[in-house]
Amino acid sequence: MDIRKIKKLIELIEDSDISELEIKESEESIRISRGGQVAISQPNILVPKIAQVSGMPTSSSNEEPVANSIEGHIVKSPMVGTFYRSSAPGEKVFVEEGQQVSVGDILCIIEAMKMMNQIKADKAGVVGAVLAKDGEPVEFDQPMITII
Repeated sequence: MDIRKIKKLIELIEDSDISELEIKESEESIRISRGGQVAISQPNILVPKIAQVSGMPTSSSNEEPVANSIEGHIVKSPMVGTFYRSSAPGEKVFVEEGQQVSVGDILCIIEAMKMMNQIKADKAGVVGAVLAKDGEPVEFDQPMITII
């Protein structure tokens, strides 16, 4: 795709109320989006209700945020993506529980939109627990690793 066309498309978005534009020409495609967040609708999932068993506590009486039961500094996911403990399958993991880390050490990788994002330690200390599972999806602000 010609760079002049791309510049024109960027100008079009800047001069309008459009927040995202995607164009496909034969095998080439381009997506330009403005800095805001894009809302993605989730499919409706029907969940059957389960009858309350007598003697079992209700969820409202037993609810506690996950962060209150975790000790130490919590490294949370800055984005939605897939959590990886190593740079490639079969490679050595970045950190183990009980390992000393310094500010800036790589703790894990989160893959989001085909981009590998290194998550670095923002506090020095010892890795207390790895809360996320390798290869599993993580949500925004989900606790992943604790540093004691």
